[in-house]
Amino acid sequence: MKIRHFCFLLFALCFSSAAQYSLPWHTIDGGGGTSTGGVYRVSGTIGQPDAGGPLTNGQFSVTGGFWALPQAVQTEGAPTLTIAPASPGFALISWTPATGTNWVLQERLSLTVGAWTNSPSGWTNPVTVPATLPTRFYRLFKP
Repeated sequence: MKIRHFCFLLFALCFSSAAQYSLPWHTIDGGGGTSTGGVYRVSGTIGQPDAGGPLTNGQFSVTGGFWALPQAVQTEGAPTLTIAPASPGFALISWTPATGTNWVLQERLSLTVGAWTNSPSGWTNPVTVPATLPTRFYRLFKP
């Protein structure tokens, strides 16, 4: 009899610890993203976006929806930078509206590494640049 009570108690304890990881059926329709909690982190995509908020329980959280991508924050009133092919081996960089000396063109070879430097063209708009490098990144900077 004592063994039966012990087994029942052990079974109940195992079941109660597993219950904290259950998810309602209607939450697995979510898209993707990163879910974290403690030392766990899950990134993935399942399906369509989820209408509800994140599911949390203790230290775990699951959020539905599509993948979140980094967003560039547009400066209010900033001009639009355009890069278009020019003559063979060259590109035409321009921005609208024309801003005079309010914005300067900057460049660098890597999007993530290195300092932005003022382009030799400075405030000139438009400017034609050689398109001989595999990559070069440009931005407008308001001094």
